[in-house]
Amino acid sequence: MTTNSLSLETLCAQAMGWIEPTTKAIVQPVHVATTYLRDEDNEYRSGRSYIREDNPTWDQVEELLTRLEGGAATLLFSAGMAAATASFLALRPGDHVVVPQVMYWGLRKWLLGPATDWGLRVDLVDMASLDAVRTAMRPGKTKIIWAETPSNPMWQVFDLKALAEIAHGAGARLAVDSTCATPILTQPIALGADLVMHAATKYLNGHSDVLAGSLTTARQDEFWQRICGVRTSCGAVLGSFEAWLLLRGMRTLPLRVKQASTNALYLAEQLERHPGVAQVLYPGLPSHPQHELATRQMQGGFGGMLSIRVKGGEAAAIRCAARVQLWKRATSLGGVESLIEHRASIEGAGTPVPGDLLRLSTGIEKAEDLLADLSQALAP
Repeated sequence: MTTNSLSLETLCAQAMGWIEPTTKAIVQPVHVATTYLRDEDNEYRSGRSYIREDNPTWDQVEELLTRLEGGAATLLFSAGMAAATASFLALRPGDHVVVPQVMYWGLRKWLLGPATDWGLRVDLVDMASLDAVRTAMRPGKTKIIWAETPSNPMWQVFDLKALAEIAHGAGARLAVDSTCATPILTQPIALGADLVMHAATKYLNGHSDVLAGSLTTARQDEFWQRICGVRTSCGAVLGSFEAWLLLRGMRTLPLRVKQASTNALYLAEQLERHPGVAQVLYPGLPSHPQHELATRQMQGGFGGMLSIRVKGGEAAAIRCAARVQLWKRATSLGGVESLIEHRASIEGAGTPVPGDLLRLSTGIEKAEDLLADLSQALAP
């Protein structure tokens, strides 16, 4: 039986089934060496030279992610932001990119600040409108359409197949932040994407104890080689122990994603009827504007992320977040524990996020316990 015939669940659980050749251990060791011995003629026939370029502890994680995404190669990075920014730093000053109006705030600030100062041309569009995306394209200048789906924290779902056609028609690439969908629910490369990014800190690791990022490419072309060069030259590399922990977390990825998705759907359905909630934003609800698209594009669930808009406005939302007992008031998402956050307060001035919105990262606890805690926090 070859790994090509195995399910994602089996690939994750066995981490590709690799065995350490010397000791026959079923868990790979942590390699901490920073440099490698040259041959007598100063060549590196081992294939390894220095830890900033290569680390054996990365190999299994990168290979597993490549298989999960159906790509050609994967690079690990020191953070999701390092992975995302490497995609743009591989471009040249004057190049143009199209990104969503509402997206991960940290990357949005970087694109509109340092990246623009450096010379990148950035257009923010309503990516749910394919006409708006087409209008924003500049043939010969646009190099990347960056799609985050579901998009944080409004959880819009973007049509990746259509966006890939638009990008390729203009000579550009489609890069997808698939952090919240994970490869368990969506495989962007199969839909035409050229790059897939994960803030691996979130669902891939899943235990709130690793900072990491990844990029997977559909092909190892010249642009991919530039991204490889950015990682090496900028030193945005993942530590050995962090890579080992990341692989540990990925062994349970399918189980965690499915349970979080089940919990999130239950909460969304219940909260949509709650008297203290004005709106629930979750792709799994028929009321979601892209529900039909999400049903086609996301297989096996709609993810563990949802947001609620609280009746009574911003003050009521902040009061609700202050009153929870089981949910944890903390930044980040994708862990086994459930987190709640008032995003507008975190993002500050200029945020496009409504003040009455609470972002919920649903963990793997019992859904009824999570609902009971939110219900008491929402009470007048």
